[in-house]
Amino acid sequence: MKELFRDTVTGHAIRILTKGRVLQYEEERDPSLWKRYVNKEKSGHMAHHGHTGEPDEKEEESGDTDGQQQQHNGDSTSRESSDTRVGHPENTHARRNEVSGVLVDPEKGRDVTIVTWFSDDDPENPMNWSMGKKFLVTFLICLLTFAVYIGSAIYSAGTEEITEVFGVSQVAATLGLTLFVAGYGLGPMIWAPMSEIPQIGRNPVYIGTLVVFVFFQFAVIYAKNFGMLLAFRFLTGFFGSPVLATGGASLGDMYKPSKRAYAIGIWGVAAICGPVLGPLIGGFAAQHKGWQWPIWELLWLSGFALIVLVLFLPETSSSNILYRRTRRLRKRTGRDDLKCEPELMSEQMTGKDIVMMTLVKPFSLTFTEPILFLLNLYIALIYGLLYVWFESFAIVFEGIYGFNLGEEGLSFVGILVGAFVVIPPFFAYLWYVQEPQFNENGELKPEKRLPPAFVGAFCIPICLFWFGWTSRPSIHWIVPIIGSGFFTVGAFLLFNSVLNYLGDAYPEHAASVYAGNDFMRSSFGAGFPLFATAMYNNLGVDWASSLLGFLSIAFIPIPFVLYMYGERIRKASKRARHDL
Repeated sequence: MKELFRDTVTGHAIRILTKGRVLQYEEERDPSLWKRYVNKEKSGHMAHHGHTGEPDEKEEESGDTDGQQQQHNGDSTSRESSDTRVGHPENTHARRNEVSGVLVDPEKGRDVTIVTWFSDDDPENPMNWSMGKKFLVTFLICLLTFAVYIGSAIYSAGTEEITEVFGVSQVAATLGLTLFVAGYGLGPMIWAPMSEIPQIGRNPVYIGTLVVFVFFQFAVIYAKNFGMLLAFRFLTGFFGSPVLATGGASLGDMYKPSKRAYAIGIWGVAAICGPVLGPLIGGFAAQHKGWQWPIWELLWLSGFALIVLVLFLPETSSSNILYRRTRRLRKRTGRDDLKCEPELMSEQMTGKDIVMMTLVKPFSLTFTEPILFLLNLYIALIYGLLYVWFESFAIVFEGIYGFNLGEEGLSFVGILVGAFVVIPPFFAYLWYVQEPQFNENGELKPEKRLPPAFVGAFCIPICLFWFGWTSRPSIHWIVPIIGSGFFTVGAFLLFNSVLNYLGDAYPEHAASVYAGNDFMRSSFGAGFPLFATAMYNNLGVDWASSLLGFLSIAFIPIPFVLYMYGERIRKASKRARHDL
């Protein structure tokens, strides 16, 4: 617990206030341990050819790699030979990297000492955290996701009163929902890439934006006019958005690929619980206390999440953890040559590169990579259908079955039940079918993630046709509620297959890839509810739901096509993974 608390926002604050005397790291207590954290081989590569990877053929020709190996053993004859082969026979006193003993190439090499994990079992590496610590952090990510995601649907409970208070139409009142969704679709395009910068990490983005999210709820509650209400609904969505995309990357920081699907599954349930429980939690409050009370509930929930995360959420970005370790070692030893790989990469980035990474990269990935565009479009459609379909619940359960506002919120429980029903068979599939397919290096061909989506793709139209044609007075209200559970089964299987597939296919761009996915689905989720009420009133519940069902059928082939041809498309891409 001490190690966990030390790396939280509160732990960092205590360390700053005590000038590092409290909650010290091991290397701070014993600076002589610095050699434990350096990598001789990578330091030698930096000295020889200027990067930490193995030299290519041209680099091997410019310097004798066999000679380097002998240099590691301290052979003076080899060093003289290397001096000559590097091309500087007259410079017999050329610099050598202290740790590796390799001669520093004056043209390409750099005299730096690479700081990294001291072993494969380094406890600072999130991959090596104990299961208890991983479970706690997973729970905190899920809590944050739920606290933000519920903010969209919890507002909808008060839209009827908002039309009266501000004198606007039903469609205008719905903008409070859609602008919030638009905000948390746009936000990750900036926040997610920012969390990949080693000097920043994930926690400052999570906590900093959540503080703004919490306090902007007051502006929503005390809005003086409708324009102010809409403006701050958009801003709260924008500042609450990072975890909706970066949460998957945080889980990827801790879990190896064979176990990541389990964590993504639990995270997916937390995401589903938000919009599902929003109408339930907000419905009774709005019915008895008015439209502002659901926002008060959102404030209390997100405020509680903020306190818990400030106290217990550690940094999960391995790049940021290594950067901070390197900075501590430099301070304690006075050695400016100590550098970590993420730091070296960031040093080479210009201001233009940073702007491209934070503002352009998520968009360019989304719209130039066929795999990303197709899957993001499919997930966006499912998300848009979800929000359109949600708007029909008031028409069905209040208009047809006579539920009051609070009881109508209870009708969403069927969707939640579907999430808990699908988890056991999905986890069994992961354990018995998918995990044995991983190779000895713990890797799986990304396309092997897609089979659950084959089932999920058919569950969406089944739900929509079932719900649409059983929502009538002659049929008991429990029947459409049972049918609604199929939507969760389908969405759960599709989301988990797609998110894991994208993480495996684009591991170096995970946060930006997830940000693009969030942007696409939130764009659909923001726009679709605006025409939902008119569509259901004009076509009727049966044919409106059927229209959505036919639309979902049109997209069913996508996961099948990518399963068969995805590898070929992936290997033609410059940014996707090619080695599997």
